[in-house]
Amino acid sequence: MTAKMLGALRHPTHRFVLGDAEVTTILDGALTMGIKPPFLLDKEEEEIAGIAEAAHLPTDRLENNFIPALVNTGSELVLIDTGCGHFRREAGAGFLRERLADAGYAPEDIDIVAFTHVHPDHIGGILEDGALAFSNAELMIGRREFDEWHSGANIPPQRAENREMFMSLVAPLAERFRFLEDGDRVASGITAEAAFGHSLGHMMFRVESAGKQVLVWGDVANHFVFSVGHPESPVGFDDDKEAAIATRRRVLDMAATDGLLIAGHHMPYPSVGYVERDGGGYRWTPAAYQLRL
Repeated sequence: MTAKMLGALRHPTHRFVLGDAEVTTILDGALTMGIKPPFLLDKEEEEIAGIAEAAHLPTDRLENNFIPALVNTGSELVLIDTGCGHFRREAGAGFLRERLADAGYAPEDIDIVAFTHVHPDHIGGILEDGALAFSNAELMIGRREFDEWHSGANIPPQRAENREMFMSLVAPLAERFRFLEDGDRVASGITAEAAFGHSLGHMMFRVESAGKQVLVWGDVANHFVFSVGHPESPVGFDDDKEAAIATRRRVLDMAATDGLLIAGHHMPYPSVGYVERDGGGYRWTPAAYQLRL
């Protein structure tokens, strides 16, 4: 008897040990989209096709996955970003909360929810059925990020719906938030670091435990080839494109120089890897068994 075809399969949760801490990356979901826009806005279609082909990728479309990170420090359980929530569930994303069980946790176990920024795929899961999705969690966000979106004065026009989403979901919770500055402590071994540009007050989070580090960089780079390999190329998703390019260059240089382990919201699942210099740009190298030995 011939077994029936079941289609592609990937496990939606991934965990590794970092010193005395544990880091779990969870696939909130994935959507298919075109390459330009939003990536490589300064390049022609032929060059873009060449870049994609050289990386063995399709030339006309890409997979955009959404991967929040969960850090267990041993004393706090810290969720970094909440995924898309119900807003994109029918399209194929927004499954973080239910997939927590697969990782061994319940929503009420989360002690802290820290946001890198307030784009929809990061804040959409803050509420579920009109109530806080992580009912026991303290909420944290960069002060500049909150203030910029609350003011709205510098938010680009293409983010009008995003601002409405912020004002509906996040602004009413202002009294529940602790606001973060560059260098602030989030929890044991977790520090907030400024990475402005993709969003006006975008933050990333450095996790340190027993001499090991991982940088949860949010959306510093949004694609492992088109952004990491071409950090100078404008990205349509970036709200301040010049600042985003400067941040990308800075963080990629730091990651390559220091050999930092990276967890990125849009890197290939399970989104954990390293940045290496490659000519005038950089190359993403997925982590392998070095995290288990």
